Amino acid sequence: MAQATLGGGCFWCVESAFLQVKGISNVQSGYTGGHTENPTYEQVCSGETGHAEVAQLTYDPEQISYRQILEIFFTLHDPTQVNRQGNDIGTQYRTSIFYHDDEQKREAEQIIAELESEGAFADPIVTEVSPLEVFYPAEDYHTNYFNRNPENPYCQAVISPKLAKFRKTFAGLLR
Repeated sequence: MAQATLGGGCFWCVESAFLQVKGISNVQSGYTGGHTENPTYEQVCSGETGHAEVAQLTYDPEQISYRQILEIFFTLHDPTQVNRQGNDIGTQYRTSIFYHDDEQKREAEQIIAELESEGAFADPIVTEVSPLEVFYPAEDYHTNYFNRNPENPYCQAVISPKLAKFRKTFAGLLR
């Protein structure tokens, strides 16, 4: 098993998509990339901790490659927005890849270069590529948030449309 740690805005969006992908055995929402030890959700939301909201995936590389995970990641959010995703504004919502080893770093930089050369986005990709230093799991109530709170207005307005697009685009990778 291997791990990938990705920040694409609100971790509920990233988590809800990757929970549906074959080869991914666990998705844990959490925080990384900042300076505060054991931060709380409220602290991270303040923007004062330096942490990003991320999803840490545990996956089987025999079933899904890191590259495929990154391809999904780049369709789940807008990697051209600095410190925001839609109406979620702040450094905690930055687009980020926290690599676990040199190979992940190389693959992340390579896919970003390819997307840029293809002109996949109208604006430059600003996704941060940094080493994972420490990962802090989010509070339990964030686990599987979308599936446990489908009536939440944020889930209906933001996550549901993203998931519909995701399911259509990646139907072959779904459980």
